[in-house]
Amino acid sequence: MDDLMPPVTSKHRDATRSPAIRPAEPADTETLHRFIVELAEAEDFPGTVTARPEDVANALFGPNPMAEAVVATVDDQPAGFALYYSTYSTIVGRGGIHLEDLYVAPEHRGAGLGRILLAHLAQLAMDRGCARLEWWVLRTNEPALRFYRRLNARGLEEIEVMRLDGSALTAVAALS
Repeated sequence: MDDLMPPVTSKHRDATRSPAIRPAEPADTETLHRFIVELAEAEDFPGTVTARPEDVANALFGPNPMAEAVVATVDDQPAGFALYYSTYSTIVGRGGIHLEDLYVAPEHRGAGLGRILLAHLAQLAMDRGCARLEWWVLRTNEPALRFYRRLNARGLEEIEVMRLDGSALTAVAALS
């Protein structure tokens, strides 16, 4: 993985500090939850974070994990994270990775940690034989959109995200 971690240089960064990526552990649950709340606030997410730390712990470390996460650290202290899960495309006949959240704490932004996290997931997708690494971005999150475009990520015009939740989810479930 070291070859995927390019030197981190930035006017915002002390060159003596060392970034690293590691798998999330149960002891990271509170930090991950705090980062999720901070991410929603930073994005002006149109809704309330209802997930509790126990929900995060169960999703990542429970008896039937639904997602995985990695933590970006600087000098062994959490500085950001990426939370993701496996997908499958019937069209290409291969798996993929859906990036649910990518977050770098404000004091560590501009230092390349987001790029390092995304590079880690891209390598993980390749190692797993995945055809895709995909994610959603709020249209109002211009800084994130600029960041992803600089990495040559492209928006998909042929797909619209659809959702059933709340009473609509309940109503459709009742049709069964």
